[in-house]
Amino acid sequence: MRIAINTGGGDAPGLNAVIRAAVVTARRKGWDVVGIRRGYGGLFKAGGVVSLDERSVRGITHIGGTILGTSNRGSPFSFPVEQPDGSVRMVDRSDEVIDRMKELEIGCLIAVGGDGSLRIARELAAKGLNVIGVPKTIDNDLEGTLFTFGFHTAVQTATDAIDKLHSTAEAHQRVMVVELMGRHTGWIALFAGYAATADAILIPEIPYDVARVADKIRSRWARGREFAIVVVAEGAIPAGGEASYLDKPALGGGLRLGGAAKRIARRIEELTGHETRSLVLGHLQRGGRPIAFDRILALRFGTAAVELAEQGRFGCMVALDAPAVRAVPLGAAVDSLKRVPVDGDMVLASRALGISFGD
Repeated sequence: MRIAINTGGGDAPGLNAVIRAAVVTARRKGWDVVGIRRGYGGLFKAGGVVSLDERSVRGITHIGGTILGTSNRGSPFSFPVEQPDGSVRMVDRSDEVIDRMKELEIGCLIAVGGDGSLRIARELAAKGLNVIGVPKTIDNDLEGTLFTFGFHTAVQTATDAIDKLHSTAEAHQRVMVVELMGRHTGWIALFAGYAATADAILIPEIPYDVARVADKIRSRWARGREFAIVVVAEGAIPAGGEASYLDKPALGGGLRLGGAAKRIARRIEELTGHETRSLVLGHLQRGGRPIAFDRILALRFGTAAVELAEQGRFGCMVALDAPAVRAVPLGAAVDSLKRVPVDGDMVLASRALGISFGD
C-alpha cells in the first residue's frame, strides 16, 4: 500500500510524533509514504507532495510544530483561489483531491487534525476516499476520545504561567485574570486552573456572574489573602450575555473569540476596588516540545492509524479509550463538541476546594 499523511488546522505539540510513528510503522510493512504539505494545499502546488521515509522523520518526536506545515483555511470544499483581479474566490476542489489521490496511487489518507479537519476527512470519505483520522487539538473538544494529543502540553504551559502569576499577584496585592484558549469549551482552563490552584475558573459550560467572582475575591481579602488568580476560558459566557469577540474578524469571515479577560478584569476592579490586571496567554499554549504524555499518545495514535489502514477499517478515527487505543467512526468524533460536564468529577472536585465558577 501507499499512504499519505497531512496535518490540518491549528498546530499542536505532538504532530511530528504522529508523523514519525505512522511513517516508521508503514515503512516496516514495506509501504510507501508521502506527506502532503499545508493540509490539502500541497496537492495543488508543485513540490507539495513529498516522500517520507525513516531518515526524513528521524529525531522529530520531541519537536513542536509539524514538518509538513498546516493550514486552517484550506478546506478543499471551500478553497481560496486568487482571481486575475487580485480578489479571492472560494472554490470546491474536492473532486480534484480525489483525482489527485488516484493519480498518486494513494490507498489511504491519514488525516491528522481537529474537528474542522476531521469533518473535511469525513466528507472526503463520503466521496470515496479511504481515510483514517487522528485526533489533534489542544482544546480536547473531540468526542470519542478521552484526550487529544497536544492538550496536556497546553495545560502544562498554562499551569506554568499561572504559577508565575501567583508570586507577582501576591507581591503587589493584585487580582490577576489570565485568559486561556479552548474556543467554546473549558478543558484547558479547568485543568490548568485546578492544577495551579486558581481562585476562580470561568468556562463556557457554566455561565458566570462576575459579582459572584467579586464575592470570592472579597472573601480572600477578608482572610488576609490579599491577591487572587482568576482563570478565564476565551469562550466564557456571562449569565444572560454572550462570549467576548474581537473587532477583527477571523480569516474567511466569522467572529473571533477574544477579550474575555480584559472585560472581566475591568468589572472585578470596579466591583472590588482592588487593582486588577489581565493577561492573554495566546499561542504560547500551542508551541514548544510536547510533554512525555503527549509524545506517547501521539506515537500510539500514529501506529494505530497504520494498523487500521492495514485492516481496511477506513472512515474511522483512532481514539484513547484508556488504557487502550481503539477506532471510532469519524462521525462520532465530529458531530458534536465534547464539552466539560458541569456535574463531572473535575468540576465537583474544584468546588470542593473552594474554587468559584462564578455561578
